Amino acid sequence: MITEAEDFRAESASLYALLSDISEEDFAQPTLFKRWSSNQILRHLHAWNWAASASLSEPERFVQYLGDMQSHMQNGKTMSDMELAFCDGMEGAALLDLWQETYHACADRFAGADPKQRVKWAGPDMSARSSITARQMETWAHGQAIFDRFGARRMDADRIRNIAHLGVNTFGWTFATRAQKPPGAPPAVHLTAPSGAIWEWHADSASGLIEGAATEFCQVVTQTRNILDTSLKVTGEVATLWMANAQCFAGGPEEPPAPGARHLQMGYTSSPS
Repeated sequence: MITEAEDFRAESASLYALLSDISEEDFAQPTLFKRWSSNQILRHLHAWNWAASASLSEPERFVQYLGDMQSHMQNGKTMSDMELAFCDGMEGAALLDLWQETYHACADRFAGADPKQRVKWAGPDMSARSSITARQMETWAHGQAIFDRFGARRMDADRIRNIAHLGVNTFGWTFATRAQKPPGAPPAVHLTAPSGAIWEWHADSASGLIEGAATEFCQVVTQTRNILDTSLKVTGEVATLWMANAQCFAGGPEEPPAPGARHLQMGYTSSPS
């Protein structure tokens, strides 16, 4: 059993609850994440949830999917272009229902899998447990842009420990994706969970310390907030360099958002239904 599959399902359900109350027109409104709309974000999540399921049980279909994606992008199309085609152009409530159906199927499939099974991905191969954790992370991260767009403060649960743990484990990846060696050992991380519990990693490290709210740490490693837009306390050169570039997701190096670029957007009024 992979218990993280239920955390992924719960994270998806939280975003579904928000989106189930918006109008068809609001799905098309741009967010502060690369001006992607909620439609684009849902297509992205749906397509890669499907891909994760395929990588677990039908790896040849995943390899074909990834090859098609790479081919399309080499021919000048964007990832969003391919995801639009993958979803047959669906949008709004119909797209929301398609995504919901797929995230439930994905959670069901991973829940009964061997946690140590190796699966392929766009980056390095990973375990099945890491794969479904990555789906929770991406849902939470992209969901942040949607919560921000509609002026909704998300009430996080302690299931984000999975995301924080992924963030800690990808310390080396942040530097590897930039063709750099880590400047030292991973620093200590001391976080306060949504419940008030204390989570610690590398407590005896001499490479510095990151401490503060778990939600804000997750926002930094998923690049939904700049470190300067949080109250995290960062000490030590290694910790400071890591937090300035932290990246817990696969793909090439991405620059964190500029300070103030991503934030809760106040004053949202729903479009008429």
